[in-house]
Amino acid sequence: MTIAERLPSAEFRRASALTWNLALRAIKAQYNGTVLGRTWSLISPLVTIAVYSVIFGIVFASPAPVGQNSGVTSFAMWVAVGVVAWTFISGSIGTAMSALVSNAGLLEKVYFPRVVLILAAVIATTVTFATDIAVVIVVMAFVGGPEVLLGIPLLIPFILFAAMFGAGVGMMLAIAVVWFRDIEHLWGLVSQVWMYASGVVFPLTLVQNAAASLQRSGVTINGDPLPLVFLFRLNPAEQFLEAFRSIVYGYAVPPLEVWISCALWGIGALIVGGLIFRAKQARIVEEL
Repeated sequence: MTIAERLPSAEFRRASALTWNLALRAIKAQYNGTVLGRTWSLISPLVTIAVYSVIFGIVFASPAPVGQNSGVTSFAMWVAVGVVAWTFISGSIGTAMSALVSNAGLLEKVYFPRVVLILAAVIATTVTFATDIAVVIVVMAFVGGPEVLLGIPLLIPFILFAAMFGAGVGMMLAIAVVWFRDIEHLWGLVSQVWMYASGVVFPLTLVQNAAASLQRSGVTINGDPLPLVFLFRLNPAEQFLEAFRSIVYGYAVPPLEVWISCALWGIGALIVGGLIFRAKQARIVEEL
């Protein structure tokens, strides 16, 4: 293979440049015209963290998991990592899902690879997440010690896997929304249920205790306990949350099975989403 053949094609270079330009435009436009600017990206998670900390940490007295190596037992910080990570996952899917419909006018006027809009939306969301998680890391450095900074390189592959997962699911939903606009409204309901099912505000121990309590009460399947823990761990968002919490809250390397799970979910979603998007992209403008 010659050097010329290894170089990206002109079309690929143009698509890459357009993706980054659209992502930068989205980042700049997020809080354009506001007084506080990008500070708003922190205010919403902070309010959510405060509400969950009071309701679940104080009112319901949910136990604060102990950081594996950090020794931290702060429910607020544990929730903070979960909220920021969940906002990244759900936000990347939500923005990617709406990317085609919200840019219908542009799609009808200019031809370019449609997937560019999906990727640009996910990149913009990833940049926002990087800002938010950086703030959480700084706070954790004061709460648990500066050793949290050593885990920053470990975050990079999981951010990549999560972005791939968001882009893949976003591609599927973006295509679906073009044909069925109700899905965009349905997503708001689904994401709320998904958030609570992902352990954003409660640890795995509560699910384990619930399964044991039901078994003691006689609620079983042919004498076996309900597979609540298995179903809970099957959730891809829960796996991503565990990875981010292990690194940022626990100062620990995520378990091997979490690495494998996040990689498979990210790569698998991107492949399936890409195939579906490629099969349907020719009719996008026609259906819009």
